[in-house]
Amino acid sequence: MSFVSMPRQDLLLAIDSLAQEKQIDREIVIESLEAAIAKIAKHKYGEEFNITANIDRKNGAIYVKRLFDVILSPESAGEDYDPNTMLTVEQAKKYAKNPVVGDVVEDALPEPEFGRMAFQTAKQMMTARVRDAEKGRQFEEFKDNIGDIVNGVVKRIEFGNVYVDINGKAEGYIKGTELIPGERLTVGDRVRALIMDVARSNTGPQIFLTRTHPMFMEKLFVQEVPEIYEGVIKIKSVARAPGSHAKIAVETADPSIDAVGMTVGIKGTRIQPVINECHGEKIDVILYSDDPAVFIVNAMQPAKVAKIIVDEDTRSAAIVVNEDQQSLAIGRRGQNVRLASQLTGWNIDVMNEAEEQERRAKEFKEKTELFIGGLDVDEMIAQLLITEGFRTIEEIAFVDIAELESIEGFNPELAAELQKRAKDYLNKIEQDYIDNGHKLGISDNLLKFDFIKRPTIMKLGENGIKSLEDLADLATDELVEILGEDTMSKRLAGRVIMKAREIAYDIKQENE
Repeated sequence: MSFVSMPRQDLLLAIDSLAQEKQIDREIVIESLEAAIAKIAKHKYGEEFNITANIDRKNGAIYVKRLFDVILSPESAGEDYDPNTMLTVEQAKKYAKNPVVGDVVEDALPEPEFGRMAFQTAKQMMTARVRDAEKGRQFEEFKDNIGDIVNGVVKRIEFGNVYVDINGKAEGYIKGTELIPGERLTVGDRVRALIMDVARSNTGPQIFLTRTHPMFMEKLFVQEVPEIYEGVIKIKSVARAPGSHAKIAVETADPSIDAVGMTVGIKGTRIQPVINECHGEKIDVILYSDDPAVFIVNAMQPAKVAKIIVDEDTRSAAIVVNEDQQSLAIGRRGQNVRLASQLTGWNIDVMNEAEEQERRAKEFKEKTELFIGGLDVDEMIAQLLITEGFRTIEEIAFVDIAELESIEGFNPELAAELQKRAKDYLNKIEQDYIDNGHKLGISDNLLKFDFIKRPTIMKLGENGIKSLEDLADLATDELVEILGEDTMSKRLAGRVIMKAREIAYDIKQENE
């Protein structure tokens, strides 16, 4: 069948049919056909000519044209002059009434006949272009669905990695590490997974899937619990040890709704399908609270917390439990407290009453020694300050003087003297820091960079990073390598470098 020799309305119908079948834009099919026709025309009339083909979108008529640029003279075009694609103004008058330099004139050509070879060439070009458009459409479709769950069938398994046919549209890839530990998939199994990333490739979109990501569990709950799907119940955070244990925090603005009970369902009817899909993973549904202490206590379930001490400055919390609850609070290999920490975003330390008393005694001793040494006071005054709630010398230096004066046994003179000594101590610490930095050759703009801690800045200086510009010019991996992953994650390193560039080079970042 020759698609050019067919009746024009039939040609448009064929174009519409192909576009619908491949789920691509009709215009892409038409442009592909126009390019194929132009290729055949060039083959017939000469590859050296600039030939185009156009299809009328309303009636299907095909117009083949040879195009010429209008120039003043061959000499004016210089080395670029090409008699096959250029005409002087006089020559161009053959094709246009009043041509001027810079115009493009058209020479209408007969529609080329499609022989067997020409038809094959056109078909190959169209097929290639339509396939490319189809790949592009698939990429855009799946790119927009990152973070969604897809259903598929296991197509093949290679070296522990699973390739999934996604509804016959594309192929997904589940890396072995993104499979739930202990699950065994075989060819032909139906599987659900979360689209983690989509990349372009010559063979079509590469769709990376996961079954271990916390969002996979979150999306499963969205599918199983209507109130979550409708937004009546919100999932605040999810923490997982895939295949073993997970915690999910939920909340609702409606006081008449039991967010935890609704999520679990009567006799576990709603949570059970999620557990089954996650290969028997134990799931704790936790009630979220804006109060960090309450949220952390809830997150420690099933362990019962006797007492909690939170430090908002460091986002850390000390959990005190009865001795018989300690192993339950920590969990097997520390799993329960680790998941609670991930769920809340707080560092959590679990201890029993005896350990907590020991910790408090140690802290009391350390603060006493700090105040004795830093303020040059006796033990009694140091301990009195601690008892009144002062934890650092900075607090004493900058607190309202009236608070110091109100301490029993203190008078205005003593309060003023303590505050002066505190400020003198901090000034000395500051000067020592600057002097040590200068000895390492660190510039003031890096010493005053408050986005990272001072010991970190000193370590940078020891490794040849002497200025804010030096820091700004580092790559993320380089900064992590210098400081170590325990000190700085890749994500934080990226933020630090962006902040350094913003200050050093006055570059405003849209997203920090």
